[in-house]
Amino acid sequence: MLTSLHISNYALIEHLELTLDEGFSVITGETGAGKSIILGALGLLQGNRADVKAIKAGAKKCVVEGEFVADGLGVQQILRDADIDCEDSTVIIRREIAATGKSRTFINDTPATLATLREVSMRLIDIHSQHQNLLLGHETFIIDTIDCVAGQPKVLEAYEKAYADWQKSEQRLKALREEAARSQGDQEFMRFQLQQLEEADLKSGELEELEEEQQTLAHAEDIKAALYRATGALSNDETDVSASLRQAIEALNDASEYLANAADLAERLESALIEIDDVSNEVENEAERIEFDPRRLEFVDDRIGTIMTLLRKHHVETVDELIEKTESLRTSLDAVDNAEERIAEQETIVKAARKALIAAASRLTEVRQKAAHEIEAGLTESMHGLGMPHVSICLEFTRRAHPDRSGLDAVRFLFSANKSVAPQDVAQTASGGEIARLMLALKALIAQKKNMPTIIFDEIDTGVSGTMAERMGQVMGAICSHAQVLCITHLPQIAALGDHHYRVYKEENEEGTLSHIIPLSTEERIQEIANMLSGAKITPEALANAKQLLRL
Repeated sequence: MLTSLHISNYALIEHLELTLDEGFSVITGETGAGKSIILGALGLLQGNRADVKAIKAGAKKCVVEGEFVADGLGVQQILRDADIDCEDSTVIIRREIAATGKSRTFINDTPATLATLREVSMRLIDIHSQHQNLLLGHETFIIDTIDCVAGQPKVLEAYEKAYADWQKSEQRLKALREEAARSQGDQEFMRFQLQQLEEADLKSGELEELEEEQQTLAHAEDIKAALYRATGALSNDETDVSASLRQAIEALNDASEYLANAADLAERLESALIEIDDVSNEVENEAERIEFDPRRLEFVDDRIGTIMTLLRKHHVETVDELIEKTESLRTSLDAVDNAEERIAEQETIVKAARKALIAAASRLTEVRQKAAHEIEAGLTESMHGLGMPHVSICLEFTRRAHPDRSGLDAVRFLFSANKSVAPQDVAQTASGGEIARLMLALKALIAQKKNMPTIIFDEIDTGVSGTMAERMGQVMGAICSHAQVLCITHLPQIAALGDHHYRVYKEENEEGTLSHIIPLSTEERIQEIANMLSGAKITPEALANAKQLLRL
């Protein structure tokens, strides 16, 4: 419920502080006094567009703040998801609009997005104005109302999941068909590419090995000559390194009898001799192995050229990437070859998903039709009490050709106020007063089925008067057992039924015109209702009638 409302520098309101109570509150005042301004301010708390024109002339910014008690309305989880403090059931919403056009939103003193504000406020405030009566002609509103009265969220959730699964399977099938069509066109080229790569028979690391061999083959004579020079340096008659080392080792061994570390030095030379002999042998072997082979060099050059051509052609840098490309082409061609099989499998999945969807939709239709009968009976009974004894109401179901997010149901609200007239589309047959009563009765029915927020009726009584107005007031009063109700009204019969009464009025001063709202005492209520009955000149009869309406 809305417990307090603060408005500053908004339109004709300089400063307003309003404390509200539970139950049925009525707001009255002359036309143009500022009732619509209060609704506009509340609209800002619902996330409506902020207009700098609404800022009071001369003010730097306007502020609208509402404090709510949000028990059982599902707001806390929304706030937690938005990382907004919500330790208790109190929710404070504040909108600030600067003259520069900048708008800021706060929930519990934490900056919030408009999306979060709208999600929260739709659970806190329900402003029902005359234009909302047109919703009776909108199928989405009718279906949402039926689902609310049905009170079977799991059935609706099951359908929504089945619908999502079916949509997903349909999208997958479409993607497979499009992929198959594209791949079919590229198939010949892909097979040509794969054939080239498979014929190349590439091996990981091959290019590096080939480039090394190419260097060796291209400079074979120079390498062989250098190796022979190395062999000669190690073992020719003049510089036989090994022979010299053996002589040194023998000499050190002779000295070891008299010199303690001579044996260690001899051992170190022994190790060097072994390594030099090994190197010498390897150099000789390499010299024998290296041969100039023009045919092999030609093969290596050609092989490197083939690989480099493939690298450029496929826009990659390594042989490993070419190998990966080969596997990718094989996979793609396998997919093309198996496309029909995969499409057939997906078609089976789509059929199963649609079958599950139709079953979920049928179950949803059953639940809705049962709720529709309840709505028809409830509205008929309420409308009898609202002065329409011959009313006929029917929620007409037809089956859609194709399911959508709401199900397979197409629903029309059919209405007739006269016994001899068959029910027809409510938007085309019902008068403004009849639709106002229908919407009020529907709100009362919904209030019995769900935890309702603060409901604000904005002149919903337009087009009715007298006894019917009183009965509409009684219906609004009955809704108070489920929700806080505020009603902006011009009818004394409704105003007299409120638990609390507020009056909006304008005041002229040196600064201009200002709007105010004040709670009325019992005596002030008598005066206000008498004024509504007789106009500016309050007669004794109007005062007596006002007391009678107030049951005083």
